[in-house]
Amino acid sequence: MNLNALDLNLVRVLDALLREKSVTRAGEQIGLSQPAVSAALNRLRHALNDQLFVRRGNDMVPTPRAESLAEPVRAALREIERAFQPTTGFDPARLERTFTFMGADFFSMLLMPPFAARIAAMAPRVSFRFLDSAIGDVSRLLQEDQIDVALERPLEVAEWVASVPLFGSPFAIIAAKDNVELRQAGIGEGEQVPLDLFCELPHALRSIDGSMSGFTDDALGRMGRTRRVTLALPHFQAVALAVASGPYLAAVPRQFATAAAKSLPIGIYQPPISIPSPAVRMYWHARRDDEPPHRWVREQVLDEVGKLGFKDWDGMADIQPYPAV
Repeated sequence: MNLNALDLNLVRVLDALLREKSVTRAGEQIGLSQPAVSAALNRLRHALNDQLFVRRGNDMVPTPRAESLAEPVRAALREIERAFQPTTGFDPARLERTFTFMGADFFSMLLMPPFAARIAAMAPRVSFRFLDSAIGDVSRLLQEDQIDVALERPLEVAEWVASVPLFGSPFAIIAAKDNVELRQAGIGEGEQVPLDLFCELPHALRSIDGSMSGFTDDALGRMGRTRRVTLALPHFQAVALAVASGPYLAAVPRQFATAAAKSLPIGIYQPPISIPSPAVRMYWHARRDDEPPHRWVREQVLDEVGKLGFKDWDGMADIQPYPAV
């Protein structure tokens, strides 16, 4: 084909269509009208001698030829963006951009409110979206530019994913303040729950994949013991609410337990076993290492985490992945 007939706008349209599978949504993403996107698609079809997309219901399904172009086109646009990215004179106050973060509700509750307020004061035209951990694989989402930053437990990621440790996340045990069994056993807040009672009482846990066991169960198993997990929920806040109004115990990050106890009738206790404490990390695509806006946002995350006092907690040594606790 004649590359002189293929302008950059057509490549942007193709990338948007491959992402959105819709003429309307593609146009909204890149700021073009629906007729303009349709006209660009016709030019692409002519230039590449392929239908590229066929309609199925309300969606546009890519042909094999279009699918084969997805990653090369995306990579080419990323390199062009990087080449023209200003390297000097970055001013947060002039930045207009939406950053997409991913992580557990732990972060959306404890970090994002003060972090968003901090950014709003310095960069009022910057927006944020926060997606739940359960939406998919971190490496793939970073590669496809669906997220900018992931705040997650230690993960197995592609070699081109950069990361930095944020803080340790030791676990505490939470229970309702009026938990009858703990009160009858004479266990006060801040004290250790006896192992036998810990195993006897029902437990709730945060589990993004529906698993009914986690690190706590692994630790118990090494001692030849088991606990009764009777409730698995996808969010820490849901676990805390269930604990506050029910008979459950739950192992949650100590930082979250401390915050939740300020608004819910729950008490915080010491676990009777050693539960490995993961070091939570911030992940991003290495191609963003030197991009001024991205680097600036990462620096603000690190600074805000420091202000919240998370780094004062121990637990950075045992770096272990945990799907559920």
